[in-house]
Amino acid sequence: MSVPNGSAAGPFRQPKAVWAVAFACVISFMGIGLVDPILPALAKSLHATPSQVSLLFSSYLIVTAVAMLFVGWFSSRFGAKRTLVTGLIVIVVFAALAGTSGSINGIVGFRAGWGLGNALFIATSLAVIVASASGGFGGAIILYETALGLGIAVGPLLGGELGGISWRGPFFGVAVLMAVALIATVLFVPDLPKPARVTSPLAPLKALRHRGLLTMGIMALLYNWGFFTMLGYAPYPMELDAHRLGLVFTGWGLLVAAFSVFFAPRLQARFGTAPVLYVNLVGLALVMAVIAAGVSTPAVVIVAVIVSGAFIGINNTLTTQAVMLVSPVERPVASSAYGFLRFIGGGLAPYAAGKLADATDLSVPFYLGAATFLLAVPVLASGHGLLRQAEQRGGEGESVAPTLIPVGRAAEATAPPVVVAVAGHERAAAIVDAAARLARDTHSPLEVVHVQLTAVVEEQASDTETHNEARAAVTAHLDRLAAQGMTATGQILTSVGDHTAAGRVLARHATDTGARAIAVGRSPHGPLTQFAEGSFTTALTHAATCTVVLVAPDTAPRPLTSATLPALRDGAA
Repeated sequence: MSVPNGSAAGPFRQPKAVWAVAFACVISFMGIGLVDPILPALAKSLHATPSQVSLLFSSYLIVTAVAMLFVGWFSSRFGAKRTLVTGLIVIVVFAALAGTSGSINGIVGFRAGWGLGNALFIATSLAVIVASASGGFGGAIILYETALGLGIAVGPLLGGELGGISWRGPFFGVAVLMAVALIATVLFVPDLPKPARVTSPLAPLKALRHRGLLTMGIMALLYNWGFFTMLGYAPYPMELDAHRLGLVFTGWGLLVAAFSVFFAPRLQARFGTAPVLYVNLVGLALVMAVIAAGVSTPAVVIVAVIVSGAFIGINNTLTTQAVMLVSPVERPVASSAYGFLRFIGGGLAPYAAGKLADATDLSVPFYLGAATFLLAVPVLASGHGLLRQAEQRGGEGESVAPTLIPVGRAAEATAPPVVVAVAGHERAAAIVDAAARLARDTHSPLEVVHVQLTAVVEEQASDTETHNEARAAVTAHLDRLAAQGMTATGQILTSVGDHTAAGRVLARHATDTGARAIAVGRSPHGPLTQFAEGSFTTALTHAATCTVVLVAPDTAPRPLTSATLPALRDGAA
């Protein structure tokens, strides 16, 4: 079908540019848990207290937070590739310097520089992957999410292995791997066009004047306070060496990745964003309370930390979805504003936890972390109405509300229409023309629905095309059909990150308009992803009350049903 669902014949058949950035993403995401296994070794080797070592997190995250406010301006001014390359250079330099440092204060300072490079990189990596992917963004997003999961899971393992040799090992390891990614990026990533308009460096701060975005941002700040309290201080009561700490946090990272990619979307679709977040935040508070109460029992802390990965994976995904839903500003600006508040909470927490632990005992920071998780619940509840308005509650459980926007003149209810769904790719015109022939044969008007999806991964959001580009595509279809004497109307179907919800919404729209049939074309991304469970085409076919057909320029329309989809998918080979 013509809606982006995957890659050319699978998500991993991509240009070298995509692979270069994806590899860099894996290494970048490793930084989240890379230093956890070496925290006790650092404290011992450099004669530092846990509160001093915690500044490795604070300096890194606070600089990342502040830099998030300006990277949008930097990228729009100098271009995405230059931003990526600059970020990678900064990471390589400061990671290597951290490895050569002989004091905890030196490492803290170099981690701050690392945070600047990280902000430059993560703010543009998703957009570059989407822009460089072959055939559309679906496969690129799968690749990005895979890189995210690998980085989170493998980071602690690599940190533990290299940290078992020397605490300097993880820093030098990142420097070498990022240098490889830097060379690949310079060689394989092409120069990408700059935006038509330069983003104001004040845009993210101004965006926080909107109540919905500010509410979700404060909720994320509180959540990250608890999250990074655990990440920064849980290694100490475990009483494990670097290798074993790496294994513990690898188990944690695997759960983060699995629940973020596979379970969070299903829970969201079944129960809605806000209810899942309420339960999830309470669950995190209970886990943190268990860590606090059992802080003197290493086995309790180890099990609780690993279990927390499931809750964190769900929360990371759904919080970002909620931000994108309620934000009235451009999504890259919303991402920067949200990232600023999110990383500020994560940066302040380890420092405050260290001071509390020094003044009281090690359980107090964890109890405070549990309290911040609980406090995030009423903050989220204060914006519940805004989030509910942004969601589709039509009894089917969709958590993301795709929207249909008319283009051109309104449709006249003269006869049941044929609806054709397409996206912005080179085959779109041929698919629309094939659907037009079906409409002529059945003496029906034609409605062209251009599907525009926003990719959302972690705190990053990437529009596959602008609204003006989508409108121009629909207008071009309508003008071409009018020249052929065909009566046609147009719509843009926008959706944030959820193909299934978009398919269901189009099916409901077809029912409401009494459509005779819904036509889709073969996807440039291949049948394996087009007809997979959770894809746009599959959701549309299951939900539609009228006939759904697969159209092509030189073949007769082929009906799609729940029975024929598996055959199409299994016959892809």
